[in-house]
Formats: sequence, C-alpha cells, structure tokens
Amino acid sequence: MLTATILFSGRDWLLSAAGLVALALLLVWWGYRRLPAERNYRFLAAFLKMLGVLALAICLLEPLWSGQRARPRANIFVLLADNSQGMQIRDRGETQTRGEWLRSLVTDNQAEWQLRLNQDFEVRHYVFDSRLQPSKDFGDLAFDGRASALATSLRTLAERYRGRPLAGVLLLSDGNATDVGAGSPDFTGLPPIYPVIVGKDNPSRDLSIQSVTVNQTSFEDAPVTIQATVAGAGYTGTNILAQLFDMTGRKIEEQTEASRSEDDPVGFRFQLRPEKNGISFYRLRVSAKDELSQFVHADSSQEATLANNSRMLVVDRGAGPYRILYVSGRPNWEYKFLNRALAEDPQIQLVALIRLAKREPKFEFRGRTGESSNPLFRGFDKTSEDTERYDQPVLVRLNVRDAAELRGGFPKAAEELYGYQAVVLDDLESEFFTNEQMTLIQKFVSERGGGFLMLGGQESFHEGKFGRTPVGDMLPVYLDRVAPRAPAKQLRLDLTREGWLQPWTRLRSTEADERARLDSMPPFLVLNRVRDVKPGASVIATVLDERANPSPALIVQRFGHGRTAALTVGDLWHWGLHSETTQRDLAKAWRQLTRWLIADVPDAFQLEVRPNNDANQSVLLQARLRDKKFQPLDNASVMLEVRSESSLSALEKRKAASAVSTNLNRVRIAAEPALSEPGLYQATYVPRETGAYQAVAIVRDSSGVELGRAEVGWTADPAADEFRSLKPNRALLERIAQQTKGEIVAASDLADFASGLPHRAVPITESWTFPLWHTPAMFLFALACFIGEWGLRRWKGLA
Repeated sequence: MLTATILFSGRDWLLSAAGLVALALLLVWWGYRRLPAERNYRFLAAFLKMLGVLALAICLLEPLWSGQRARPRANIFVLLADNSQGMQIRDRGETQTRGEWLRSLVTDNQAEWQLRLNQDFEVRHYVFDSRLQPSKDFGDLAFDGRASALATSLRTLAERYRGRPLAGVLLLSDGNATDVGAGSPDFTGLPPIYPVIVGKDNPSRDLSIQSVTVNQTSFEDAPVTIQATVAGAGYTGTNILAQLFDMTGRKIEEQTEASRSEDDPVGFRFQLRPEKNGISFYRLRVSAKDELSQFVHADSSQEATLANNSRMLVVDRGAGPYRILYVSGRPNWEYKFLNRALAEDPQIQLVALIRLAKREPKFEFRGRTGESSNPLFRGFDKTSEDTERYDQPVLVRLNVRDAAELRGGFPKAAEELYGYQAVVLDDLESEFFTNEQMTLIQKFVSERGGGFLMLGGQESFHEGKFGRTPVGDMLPVYLDRVAPRAPAKQLRLDLTREGWLQPWTRLRSTEADERARLDSMPPFLVLNRVRDVKPGASVIATVLDERANPSPALIVQRFGHGRTAALTVGDLWHWGLHSETTQRDLAKAWRQLTRWLIADVPDAFQLEVRPNNDANQSVLLQARLRDKKFQPLDNASVMLEVRSESSLSALEKRKAASAVSTNLNRVRIAAEPALSEPGLYQATYVPRETGAYQAVAIVRDSSGVELGRAEVGWTADPAADEFRSLKPNRALLERIAQQTKGEIVAASDLADFASGLPHRAVPITESWTFPLWHTPAMFLFALACFIGEWGLRRWKGLA
C-alpha cells in the first residue's frame, strides 16, 4: 500500500505561530496561577485552552495531507480467466458449473468492481487454457481447453508487458495447473498476482486416478509392477473396480478395493509379464463396481467427469538381443545349465569361449618331430586357421554371430568387447589374460557401463591370482591374504536381509514359499574363500557350513557406470541334478541373475523422452550416440520417426488401416546436435491428440549408411492431468500470491479490492494533497477546546 504524509506549506509563519503559542502559554499561566491549588480542575481547563490555541497556530502553518496514488488509466491491469475443461465441473450442491459462475462474474460490465477498475486502469482481458489468448469481453469463454497452462500464461504476460506499466493480474482460476511439475515452482519476478479462487472444496461425486507408477524388475514371473492411487469423492464405502487393458482392448486383470473415506485414497497393484518384447502400451480404468455401464452410456454417468477415470501406460522391456560373453577355463557343468537356462530367454544370447587345453611352454612340448600344432588337432588340416599352435591355448567358440567373432580368442580391442552387455568368467586364472585385456575388462565395466560376473571354481578369485589385477580391483571382495581353511562339506545357501529385498534373487512370490525352497535346496561342496567384502558392496546371499559359520556367496556392487558380482560357490550346478523342479529353479535363478546383470547397461544408440512440463505435454526426444569404442558420435545424422497409437478400438484401427495409408500416422523430424553435450541429438515433439506415441531414431553416418536404430514410447493425456484433482489448488494460488506480493481475493470482496487498488504500489503514480487547515473539522476542533475550557470553569466555579 502507498503511504501518505503531512506537509506544512506555510513554513514562513513558523516564528509567528511559535510566538503565538508562547504568548498564550504565558497568559494562561498568569490567569490560572491565582486559583487555589486544591482545585485540580484548573489544570484540565488550562490544557483545553492551550490545545485550542495550538490548533489555531498549526493552521497558520497550512498543513497538507499528501500521498501517492495510481495515475488514472496510466497503468495496465490484466483480468486473466481460466478457459480449461476443468471449469465444467459442478460443485456439490451448486446449480451452476464453475465456468458458468465465472462467466457471469467477468461479463457483468456494470459490476461495481469492474467500473472502478476501468476508471483507474487500462484493463486488458485474457483467457488461458493450453495457451494464452487475448479476449475482448470474455464472450469467447467456452471452457473447452484440454489443459491449464497457468504458470506459462503468467510468465508470458510478464514477458509481453516487460518495460510497460503493468500494475497486476487478477487471476480467476481453480489453480489446477497442468504445466507445474512435482517440484515447487518459482514465480518471483512476476507482477503482483491477485488470485480469485473458482470452485469449492466439495466437488461432485467423482473418481480420479491420482498417480500411476510403472516399475520393472528382473523377477521373471512378473517383471512389471503397476501401482495406482485412486481418490474418490462421494464414494465412501463403495467397491472400486480397477481394470487393466492392452491396446487391443483385451482385459489383462481387474482388482476390487473398498473406498474407506474421501481423505484415504485407494491403492491398486498389478503385476504382469508382457507377452512381447520391446514397447507395449496399456490402459488402466477405474469405476465403481456397479457403474460399469457409464463407459458405454456416458450420459448416464453419475460422476463429475469420466476424463480422469483412465490413464495410459507404457512399458519398455527392451528389444534385445542382449549379448553376454561367457569365458571358461574348461568345459564344465556350469555352462551346460547356464546355456540351457538362457536359451529360454529370446532376448539374451550367450556367446561362449571355452578353453579345451592350456597353452604349453615352447621348450617343454613333446610332439612328433617337425610337428608345430597341438596334438589335439592331429588328423585335421594343418593349414586351417582353427588349428592351434603348441604354444597357444585350445579354444572353442559357441553361439558366435559369424566366423570372425572371437577368432583371435578373448577380445583385445574396445570395439570387440564393447559389443557385449556383460562378461562372465568361470574357473579361469588371471594368466589367461594379458594385463591390457584385464584393463580393458575394467574399462568395459567402469566406462562402457557393462556387467561383470565371476563364478567360483578351482582357478577363480584368490586361487586364480586375481588379487592384484585390474579385474580383482573391481570385484566386490578382497582377494589378498585369504586365510587357509579346511574345505567345507555341507554348505547351505541362505539370503541376507538385503537379498530378501531384491526381486531378482527370489524365485517364489511369497516369503513362506521362498523359505521352503531355500530349506529344500541341496548342499554345495565348493566355495572360494575371500578375505572380506569391500565397503559399498552388498552381500545378497551367504552359505553356512556345518558349524553355521556364514561366508559370503553372492556379492554385488556398483563400479563406475557398471556393476560387478561375485558368486563364490563353485558347484552351483549341483542344484539342478536332483529333480525337474530344481532344474527349473536353477534355470530361473540364472535368467534372473543375468537379467539383473544387464538391466542398466546402455546401448550404443539410446533414445530418451523428457517431458517439458508444459500444458501441451510436449516432449524433448534425446538420442545419445556412441561409436564402437563408446565414444560420442558427432558426425552422424538422426531422423526421428514418431508414430501415434490412437485410442481407437481394434475394429476401428482395422477400418482406418484399410482406408488410409499408415504413413499418415507417422511424423518425421530431423534431430539437431545439442551444444551442451557431444554425441547428443535432440528434437521437440508436441502431441496433437490423446494417446500413445512411439518414436524411432534412425542413425546414419556421414555417407548415409544406416548404423542402427533406437526406440522409445510415451503417452500423452492432458485431460487426465487437468482432472487429476477436482478440488481447487489453494496451496498453489497462495504461493503465487505470496511470491509476487499479491494476495488472495474473495469474489465477494472484489468491490473493496478495486477501490483500494489505486493506493497500492503501481508503476505510474501521481501526487495528491488535501488542505487540513482549510477544513471545518480543524475549526470545530479548536472551537470545541475553547468551549470545553469555558464550560469547565463555569461548572466548577473557577474564577
């Protein structure tokens, strides 16, 4: 608020006024000094006479009441009205919708508050939904906008009137913005905002999906978990039905939960295993169990709106194939069970490099005279490239992609090794590798982000002399100074507390069944001892010997951008020799372990979608490209092909496909290199309709040859965000008013607000003055003092 002050324009009369006061004081003292002292009323009478003289003396100085006020029609004031679909809600017990009430408020040009605003300010009218638009007289309020770009509209207004005298904004909205993220938005720097809250906290009967989260794990039976929170107004004690559908309309699962109260949301949890790899879309729909017909006959719905009863979801299981390099020091049972298990997963390819015989020292070889090849190859064509020399190990390659893969043994260059997602070493000593190869394995994990697993065996861990090697440095256990112990005979596997929390370590859906499975597992006989577990590593499983002494069996940790694991049990294959059930359990355990190992391994070409947090739900598509050495790839071109999966039924989709070309649903966008990060290409896409979207990045080199592709999926549903909550967002509106130095204004107080607005801080003001001395009040005050003094003297008999 602007403050006013008192000024004295007759300062030339200051001495005269002071003399008058002094003379009056002397005369009063002289006149009252002869009165008896016991008559205390003389002091009150003297005070009244001097107060009247002082008022007359002040009039000689010509006092003026002066201040600042808004110069009429020199400042701009904005009326901003919400035009989104949320205004179609009718609050409980009301005959008008929020939009109808708002329209009647802003279109009444003869209202006192509007007349006063137009008298003092240049008033501008705007409406907003997904974007800000000027309005002549609010006659275009249709309340059909699919989003509420509240924050964006306020910032657009501030930018549009930057450098101009904008006195403030009267915001008429329910505050349910769709362009405000989960964090606390910052509205500082905006002109004063005066929100008028539209709507009440008791909306009509309605169900709404508040939030949906999709989590993916390595648990094989149900790798995808969907959790939803549903709020219900007016549905206390009612059974709420949640149904999950795929994009063809086939129902996957349904659950029923009772709504306890309006303040206690209902939670649903779905677990499913997608039938296909890659990107899949689902639709979650909620309703009262006895109101399913409202989705067929919307006119019969008892809810405020059905727009917030469904939500589209995206699940990306990855397309694969994920390639794992298995390297073993000898043929063994472990590879048999591991290969058999992973053969059941179509997304995983196990490439094996198995040593059949070690290399022999050159001068200890005992062969035929003049023979240079290993005796294992007698009878083969000695000119064949597969014929190993006597000073080279004999290796066999299994499941390779082509004849050139692993021809030279374990990869010696980054572009060879980085094509795999994980490396598994089994019963292989460190001398098999060169120091450069072990450094390459470490970089494969720390820089490329790959997974690494070492299995137990007679030449693994400490026995394989990995203690002071780059491979040993990234293992989650210490391999030096391992105390010798007698070999254990009965080793029982058990999960630690951390292991129970990891979905990929459990093979049963309930704790009781999992404990029963662990108790029925056969004992193991081979264990590689370690000195200790490194800080930051997690022990997932332990083995107990005959005396119940625990030893770490499965240990994991993060290392750089990747992850490493150590499985110290050397005869895990014993688990699968007892029955078909144990064979299935072992296979499932291998698949879940390898799934965890490759879960977060990045691909050379990655496409991500990042929401821009605006009302139009636009997204930023970012393609990160790496070459074969996983270095940023800059000299490439990226074409994004975006396809819309409409919300039509399966029948309607087939009709549309037969009528028009499928290319009409595709949009091609060229991604531009980002200046902030090498190897990053990005483009913005604005969805035009509600539905599911899938984008494919086609990567080509400088000569136009396609290098690869990446894909991503997302959903756009502005109506779901618009109607997520039907209660006005008072907290957001109060925060806006506080940060912009405005205040919440009640609709009933608009007249007082408009009359007081010119006296608030505005860009352009003018001075005003009011002569206090030239007013009847001042004269009457002095006269009242004199009359009071005379009356007191007459009443008390003061001479």
